[in-house]
Amino acid sequence: MKHSQPKISLYLLVLLVVSAIDSIRNLPAAALFGSSIVFFYLFSALIFLIPTALVSAELSSVAPDQGGVYHWMTRAFGDKIGMFSIWLQWINTMVWYPTILSFIAGVIAYLINPSLATNKIYIISTILSVFWLLTFINLFGIKVSAKVNSIAGLIGTIIPLSLLILLGGVWAFSGQIAQIDFSVKSLIPNLSNVDNWFSLTAIMASFLGIELAGVHVNDIKNPQKNFPRAMLLSSLVLIITMVLGSLVIAYILPKDQINLIAGVMQVFENFFKAFNIPWVTPILIGLVLIGTVGGMINWLISPAKGLYHAAEYGFLPKFFKMKNKYGVAYNILIAQALLVSLFCLIFFLVPSVNAFYWFLTGLSTDLYMIMYILMFMSAIKLHYTYKNRAASFKIPGGDIGMWITCLIGILGSLLTIAVGFFPPSELRVNAVRYTFLIISGNILMISPVFLFYYYKRAHQKQIN
Repeated sequence: MKHSQPKISLYLLVLLVVSAIDSIRNLPAAALFGSSIVFFYLFSALIFLIPTALVSAELSSVAPDQGGVYHWMTRAFGDKIGMFSIWLQWINTMVWYPTILSFIAGVIAYLINPSLATNKIYIISTILSVFWLLTFINLFGIKVSAKVNSIAGLIGTIIPLSLLILLGGVWAFSGQIAQIDFSVKSLIPNLSNVDNWFSLTAIMASFLGIELAGVHVNDIKNPQKNFPRAMLLSSLVLIITMVLGSLVIAYILPKDQINLIAGVMQVFENFFKAFNIPWVTPILIGLVLIGTVGGMINWLISPAKGLYHAAEYGFLPKFFKMKNKYGVAYNILIAQALLVSLFCLIFFLVPSVNAFYWFLTGLSTDLYMIMYILMFMSAIKLHYTYKNRAASFKIPGGDIGMWITCLIGILGSLLTIAVGFFPPSELRVNAVRYTFLIISGNILMISPVFLFYYYKRAHQKQIN
């Protein structure tokens, strides 16, 4: 007998999205740009986050019964493009997991014994333990994982960000010296500087994943109304918290104390020393750890759930369609955990972990941006296919509004892909070799999708 799963509220859905994307660990890197961070975040929001949120909301209202990338793309361009899109979303997370998991292991080492951060046995053991624990939590269904995610998001994202912003206000109103200038000239960065483009795309990459909530449409209370609301509220929360949080760090700390080579933890040490409350540092780092681990829950279940939809339509063997009593496709989650475990082991066997870390980040972002381009194209197609539909949400402006929104989103995605082919200057690697590796990595990660096409065709021939 299957358990009937309770529906997710609007509040839980917003926390699910925000905690999956927003992270205090990204703020020190953004703070390096000083007051121009306002431009970077607002520009990134205009050319990527807002178009993605609007399109996700419209697509969910087109198909309130079947949400997520696979169903959206299939409705627009057929099941092969649907499979291709969900594969891009899923394989992107496989590439991304080692980077976020290694950060988590480093934070735990900082709290226990900093010397462990260079111990590969410790790092691999921690990474595998965390990932398998999160996989186990997801086996109990979306309601349980959403609650864990929302609690972790509240503790590890909302509370620390609120503390940082509050301290920034105290610093400003107590007459302390500001470390950044808010003149018009300082607010607009020099975009002829190549490194500023890397900064811009890095911030755009920090907005990835807002559409992941689409696979939970069937699990949401009143999806036609609540999903668009959740997208817009989440976007607003993300923009405000990211801009204010990074500005506070830049406002209080001199730029030479935001040296990321020393690590995110040291940036926060310097921050709280400025207030003579250094004892808060390990508490904040602990909260960041909770928020980061909790935020990963949505990244585990959402792409896996999308892959399950592809299995339903014959692209994967029946083995992957099996569900437990909580309605979870457990074989996909277990297979995912096994692959991530293997990938993480490879990650720590390479000679230069730092260079490989940057490579995986660039590769992951490129794969995801290809999926976004397809998503914007599907939105245009479905806009005309279901033009006369009665829906709770449509992108304002009719045909012109839809085209402007999608073209801006496509432009932002193409810009991110183009910059991703070149290494940042601080990486000090051969640019031609790096570009070749990125191109090869994209081909290697995409090519398995053709095996799924072949499997479905061969299986259909056997049936006929």
